[in-house]
Amino acid sequence: MSWQRWRERGIEGLIALCGLSSIAIVTLIFIFLLKEGVGLFHSVSLGHFLGGQRWYPISEPPLFGTLPLLLGSCVVTLGAVALSLPIGIGSALFVSEIATGWMKEVLKTGIELLAAIPSVVLGFVGMAVLVPTLKHAFHLATGLTALTGSITLALMAMPTIVSITEDALAAVPRGYREGALALGATRWQFMSRVLLPAARPGILAATMLGIGRVIGETMAVMMVTGNAAVIPHTMLQPVRTMTATIAAEMGETVRGSDHYFALFAIGIVLFVISFAINVVADVFLHQERT
Repeated sequence: MSWQRWRERGIEGLIALCGLSSIAIVTLIFIFLLKEGVGLFHSVSLGHFLGGQRWYPISEPPLFGTLPLLLGSCVVTLGAVALSLPIGIGSALFVSEIATGWMKEVLKTGIELLAAIPSVVLGFVGMAVLVPTLKHAFHLATGLTALTGSITLALMAMPTIVSITEDALAAVPRGYREGALALGATRWQFMSRVLLPAARPGILAATMLGIGRVIGETMAVMMVTGNAAVIPHTMLQPVRTMTATIAAEMGETVRGSDHYFALFAIGIVLFVISFAINVVADVFLHQERT
């Protein structure tokens, strides 16, 4: 067997080892979370943990209802997606179909730079700009609300949505454009009736990955949402997310206590949600490739 063939086999084996290592690491992380978090369910039922409406881990007796935290995460995440998705798709259409030359390069570079901004910096921007602005605009007692968190997270999700959507639009065969224009379609008709439907799997994947990006965010939401563990009824009230709860309370717990186990149980819930989102996104990406 030639040296070239041995080298190819070695590279293939290395790639396979990296893939298996990634799977093993994720599996070990889940096992660790399960090992640390399952101890809570010896004293608290799963139904009370997921459906309980009060999170008072240091009360007597302690209450570990994560429904306010789960709803807080969902409200902030869905608000961020609702804000970032139309802006992200519109930006991707502009970069892909309208912008040319230096403008296109500047916009793509700006999107990449926005993705590189640390979340804590966006949190500072939210505290300094968004919090007082929303407080005065809606005449609120505090600007630390779910809406503030959604706007901040929308800024974090947009680069992911724009980049993946732009790639999906660029992957649409050129024949679609030529056929639509040959039939007399305007540029807007081509984009709305041909380009976007053809790129739908990639856009859905971008949406799912954007959700995965923001649902696991910690610092930004902890800084701008108010951290009130209550069931949210509007976007203009403080909320607390699951990630912020883990970050704020893990350093104060006694190792081996129910509170300690409860925080790891929240980590299990987050892991399952993030895993499900990434699986759905992968399915959509696979459909786009086929």
